[in-house]
Amino acid sequence: MNFGFVIVGWAAWAPGITTPAQWLTWAAAPGLPSGSDVPPLSEMPAMARRRFNPLGRMAAQVAYACHAGELGLPVIFASRYGDAARSLDLLGDLARGEPLSPTAFGLSVHNAIGAMYSITRGDRANYLSLAAGAGSATAALVEAAGLLHDGAPQVMLVCYDAPLPGPYAAFHDEPAAPYAWAWRIALPAPDQPHFRLSASRAQGEEGTAPLPLGLDLLRFALSDDSQVRRAAGPTLWTLQRHG
Repeated sequence: MNFGFVIVGWAAWAPGITTPAQWLTWAAAPGLPSGSDVPPLSEMPAMARRRFNPLGRMAAQVAYACHAGELGLPVIFASRYGDAARSLDLLGDLARGEPLSPTAFGLSVHNAIGAMYSITRGDRANYLSLAAGAGSATAALVEAAGLLHDGAPQVMLVCYDAPLPGPYAAFHDEPAAPYAWAWRIALPAPDQPHFRLSASRAQGEEGTAPLPLGLDLLRFALSDDSQVRRAAGPTLWTLQRHG
């Protein structure tokens, strides 16, 4: 797998890091975002906005910022855990023998955030939601490669996650933080500077990274580094800067 692309536009949001200038400063000295701030999401009508918890608001906020009002663009929502907090609340209701809220259940499924976003905007474009473990962000790039090579002029990726709640937190196997980012990507023109993603078999020598893979990809894109190499399960992903 070897895929070249350019980032046409981007947006990102995390507690305390909300503007492009703040993200560029963060990329020079990255750390794990933390806090309970939530984005205003003023672009979304209040009735729909109330259905989102903080994770959904982050994802929708960066999608609105990166979409810039355009309709018809294929969109991929990628999250390793999705709305695990809402799912855990539902499991608690089951354990206590309490009735489940149909609304809460509908909003807990993995494609709910993307579906709510597309419905609110009246966008009938191709929307996908995926989860691929620690490699969810790179899996989204692979999916985007397929869409671009099938003829889409651009694809938007929305990558988002938050720390696992309560008893689920014991299952973290990489650093966790609340964040969301969106990229609009396209195939590069001949001789155009671009990024290139490739995959090989992980050999176990990569060690522990200080950021979750999805957030590390954003850091790399905003930095001047020549490449980033990260393992996710049996796969070693390499993202390089060319030109």
